[in-house]
Amino acid sequence: MFGRKHDHDIDVWLLVPLFLHSVLVQMIIPLVRVGTSYRALELDIPVVWIGIIAASFAMLPVVFAIPIGKMMDRGHDSRAAQAGAVFILVGSLMLWLAPDGRYQLLFANVVLGIGHLLCMAAHQVISVRASGPKSREAVFGYYMMGLAVGQGLGPFVMGLAAGDARVAPTNLLFLLGVFVALAGLMTSGTLRGAPPKPPREAHEERLGVLAIFRLKGLPAIVFASVMTVTVFDLMVVYMPLLGAERHIEASQIGWLLTVRAIASMASRFAYVSLFRIFGRIPLTLGSMLLAAAGLVVLAFPAPLWMLYIASVAIGYGLGASSTLAFSGMVELAPANVRATALSLRLTGNRVGQVVLPFSASLLAAFTGVGGVFAVIALALVGAAAAVQRSWPRDKR
Repeated sequence: MFGRKHDHDIDVWLLVPLFLHSVLVQMIIPLVRVGTSYRALELDIPVVWIGIIAASFAMLPVVFAIPIGKMMDRGHDSRAAQAGAVFILVGSLMLWLAPDGRYQLLFANVVLGIGHLLCMAAHQVISVRASGPKSREAVFGYYMMGLAVGQGLGPFVMGLAAGDARVAPTNLLFLLGVFVALAGLMTSGTLRGAPPKPPREAHEERLGVLAIFRLKGLPAIVFASVMTVTVFDLMVVYMPLLGAERHIEASQIGWLLTVRAIASMASRFAYVSLFRIFGRIPLTLGSMLLAAAGLVVLAFPAPLWMLYIASVAIGYGLGASSTLAFSGMVELAPANVRATALSLRLTGNRVGQVVLPFSASLLAAFTGVGGVFAVIALALVGAAAAVQRSWPRDKR
């Protein structure tokens, strides 16, 4: 029924395992990271330390992202996904089995961060392999929808586990994380490796990292990617703190994060149609401004029903804008250094995930959690303006 490549040039036998593995990876990360925030609350850890623990998830990936990208340019993407699945399982076991304490939470998050980086870097390159020129935006939409499905399932399971409690049962969350990580490890084995690379031509130009970063429009796309990914991350970390500050039950926090993920899923499902109707730059501006408006609502005391509307706006806006940032990197980067360019995007994301959570924790200590959401709303607006100004006119 399915050939290796169809007339729609989608490699279905590669796309389906990719979709399933991305769902499992994205399911486990919010599940255990929300659990980490609630465990920190149980231990009465200061908010600044919570920011440090959140930032530890991205510390080592900042160093390793570019070398991993260069490795995958040589055709080792499926092996990277399998190694990442092992790290995620080890980090989940550490959270479940290790004695309580801030250092145990920090080290487990470092291990999880390495595993997540390996999987995400591999998934990006595999999604390019699963598509041809005609189907590239569609495959990216499917891949990003898989991310949204996982990002919704994690908080949904957390909400079920929490029930009416103010603080979610962290031991149960970490145990569930171990089971999902085991499923992810098994699924990673179904990802087909890349075919052997042909010998490099003597005249082939291979850009260095700095040359890639100087490509017109690319720094702004990296900045937009940093902001969209970091907003997802900050919501997972700080929504439990917002709930504790405003006396919102843990189950409601889980549902708010689930609604955000469902909205992201909906926007990614409609992504190809939206892209054709509006075009890249108008859709980028509109989606990032929509997400910023939702973050402004979170920044101020509001009834619960308004928080749900804000979550829909954030999820729908970020769902489209994060997909646009990903496809924009592929559009701008030469094919022979595409994995390195995508790892540059991941490096920027991880820098943001180190700097912004820690900075946010300092801000939250003075302004409350609402101040964090106000600042990142302004940063999203700035990222949208940067993309609009710098995107090459011949690629609009």
